[in-house]
This record gives sequence, C-alpha cells and structure tokens, in this order.
Amino acid sequence: MTLDPRTPVLVGGGQINDRAGGREPVDLIADAARAAAADAGAPGLLAAVDSIRIVGLLSWRYRDPGRLVGERIGAAPRHTGYTGDGGSTPQALVNGAAADIAAGRADVVLIGGGESWRTRMKLRAEGARPDWTKQDESVPEAPLLMPPVPMNSESERRIGLDRPVYIYPLFEQALRIAAGRSIDEQREHAAALWSRFSKVAATNPHAWNRREYSAAEILEPSPGNRLITLPYTKLMNSNNMVEQGAGVLLCSVEAARRHGIPRDRWVFPQSGTEAHDTYAIAERGALHRSPAIRFAGARALELAGVGADDVAHIDVYSCFPSAVQVAAAELGLPLDDPGRPLTLTGGLTFAGGPWNNYVTHAVATLMNRLRESPGSYGMITANGGYLTKHAIGLYSTEPPEQGFRREDVQARVDAEPTTPAPAGYEGTATVESWTVVYDRAGLPEKGFVVARTPGGARALAAATDADWVARLATDDVAGAVVSVTAAGECLPR
Repeated sequence: MTLDPRTPVLVGGGQINDRAGGREPVDLIADAARAAAADAGAPGLLAAVDSIRIVGLLSWRYRDPGRLVGERIGAAPRHTGYTGDGGSTPQALVNGAAADIAAGRADVVLIGGGESWRTRMKLRAEGARPDWTKQDESVPEAPLLMPPVPMNSESERRIGLDRPVYIYPLFEQALRIAAGRSIDEQREHAAALWSRFSKVAATNPHAWNRREYSAAEILEPSPGNRLITLPYTKLMNSNNMVEQGAGVLLCSVEAARRHGIPRDRWVFPQSGTEAHDTYAIAERGALHRSPAIRFAGARALELAGVGADDVAHIDVYSCFPSAVQVAAAELGLPLDDPGRPLTLTGGLTFAGGPWNNYVTHAVATLMNRLRESPGSYGMITANGGYLTKHAIGLYSTEPPEQGFRREDVQARVDAEPTTPAPAGYEGTATVESWTVVYDRAGLPEKGFVVARTPGGARALAAATDADWVARLATDDVAGAVVSVTAAGECLPR
C-alpha cells in the first residue's frame, strides 16, 4: 500500500536502569532518549525532535522538564508538555502524539519519563535533599497535557482510604466473592498469576528484579515479604523503589525516511482509545468490573480491524493482581495462557514500577517484540488511579489500512449503571468487600469495609476496633451485617 507521508510510526525505544543511583530524573530521561535514537539506528534524530512530552514525575519537580531534556540531547523543541499523575498517561501520550503527527501538528516527538525514587527516599531518611536541577520562575511552566487522575472523593477521604495499596485489595476481595472462591483459594490464585509475571521478568534484560519466584514465595509472609494489606504481601505490590527511565520516539513516515531509519525498525500505532470509570470508588457499578476497560478495549480492536485472538503480544497494566484480573475479564483474555502471558516486561512488581512511567517501558518492550515477529499485533493497556482512567493502544509492524485512529469512548461508559453512595450514611449494612492494613511487625492495624445499605446504596467505612479488625483478618465476613456510624466507622452487629 502507498503510505501517507504523515502516517505516525514509532522508530525507537530506550530503557535505563540506574542501579548505582543518585542521578536525577531528567538525566535518566535523556539517556533513555539517546538509547531510543540508537535503537532507531539514527542518533541524529534527536536534534530533529520538535516536541518533548514528559510523563508526570514524583521524584523531583521541574517547571519544564522537557526543556531540560531537550538541552541535554541537543534538541530545540518548539513544544514541550507535561502530564499530571496517572499510570495511563504514557499510552495516552502515544495516542495524542500519533494523532498530532498524522494531522501535521508535530513531526518528531519524544515521550519519556524517569524516576529516581530510591535515591530520593534514601536522602529523605537522612534528612537531606538531592542537589538536582532547579528552574527558577523565569522558566515558564510546561503546558499540562493531561490533568492528574482525581483520587480523593469525599467518601474515601473521610475514612482515610487514600492510596492504591488500600483500594486494590478491595477489588481482589470482590473478584474472589464473584468467583465463589475461598480466601485461601483467591490468595493462591493471585500468587500463581504473579509467579508467572516474575517468570517473564527473569528473561527481560530491562527488568529491575530478574528473578523468578514461586507462587509459595509470593504468597507466604516472611521478613522480606511482609503482609501489606490483606491479601497482598510485599511481592504483590508495585515496586516504586527503582531508578528507571524510558523514552520512545515517534515521527512521521516522511521523517523516518528523511533520517534514514531502516524500515525494519518501524512500528505503527494502529489505534488508541481512552475512557475512565467513576472517580469515586463507591459509585462504581461493581467493584470487580470496569466498563471503561471493556469499551475502550473493544473499540481499540475495532478501530484496528482485529480481534482479541489476533493479538499475539499483550501487556496488561499490573500494579496489583486485581488490576490484571479485572482487565483480563473485560478484554476476554485468559489469565494462564502459556503462549500469551499478560505481561511483556514482568509487570510493576518485578520489572519495576516507576510511578506513572511504567507503560513507557512496556511500549519500548513491545516494539522489539513486534520487530521479532513482523506482521503480528500487540496491545498495551494502561491504568491510572484506582483502576480509574484507562488508555489502550494497538500496534503492528504493518501500517494501519485506514490510518491511525483514536477515540474517546467515555459516552458509552457514562451510560452504564452506577451505584448511589450517599455521604455520611448511618445505619445497618451488609459487607460487600473489605481489607486489613498490617503494620511493619505483621500485625493487623486497621480495616476498611465496603458495605451495601438495605436500599442498595454503597457505603465506605473504617474499622478500628481491635477484635473486629482481627476478625476481618481471619474470617470470611462477606454478607455479614454491620453498623456504619455517621463518622464512617464500621462495627460488627
């Protein structure tokens, strides 16, 4: 087929692990950009970058990190941008860059991110701050390309339900109840899934932890693998204590030819979709479902003109086991197909979870996988917040017949039923899901309960009574009748 010269194409991907530590995020991104240009076979491409789009950073705050990266790689971009927090942003940035290239709004785009979190936490523990680049107010702040994912609804904030490590276990419990498994069966189910992810990480040269773990090692608490929140041990949590950077280069077909990038390096974005589930956890239709993933995934496949069975390479966003299970169910993917694992990297526990930027690593990894099997298709799913905001991309070494296509499917998601969640509910309710938070000594500290009111609404509540928390840690209390106070406290009846 005759290619439109404006067709967007990925030409290079670079990944950096700074095990020595100490380097600042923009340096990791610059190194990743250089690696991406080398991967493209065109080091000179960096000087032609006209847009640098940076995934939101947590290790350090810059006014315009893209400008600093441009200085380091010898580029003079006419456009820089930055995102708010959210793990969906790298894939959404690829979707946006591909659309901009196709429309002629950009020609060569660098997307990158990096975190030096381990160094930052080490220095913080010593009462010190790193001597990293500071931009004064004479530097305009980079335009915000995407706002942060809202993660502070009143129903969550009032009881301290304020972080992913508390909320994803609630989804795991809901998955268990819906599947009819016992607590032990669900824990074994999740641990087996994560063991398969670690097996992939063991073969990934860019993984932070290249060790295969057995399901028993992941499941059983130990001094190095303490319980964090029921049912998750440390090895079931995303690992953000990393020093990692990643970047990908996109350009037009015309630019790829102009810079002499070999055709066998080209990977074409086929389609991209985005949507979000309700920002308030309590308002979701079901805790073990995601209409946004379901509709965004189906539409991405439709726009690319392929079915799920045609996709040979898949990376499902994997901050916690529940995130993978929900996405796989919505996309119609088996969890245990040995010929098509649901991760290309090993996931955020083993490959590394550099806050918002994991998916940039996944895209870079997929590029090489597709080059090794020309003509095949790959899918990336990206998730931000509490299984909240989603971006999906389809890729292949062959150009899309109808050009790159992007769509926001939010209207379809918004038509789905939600659950009433009145503020300050007081009265009896039945337990729908729950989790227990453990202290560093491995003792249950507090609990969180999701309950249904007699009228079918949903209430979130905290559990602090020691005997009740101990019971939540050991018993299957699904369907138990509880009392919810006006202050958001859950008590057994």
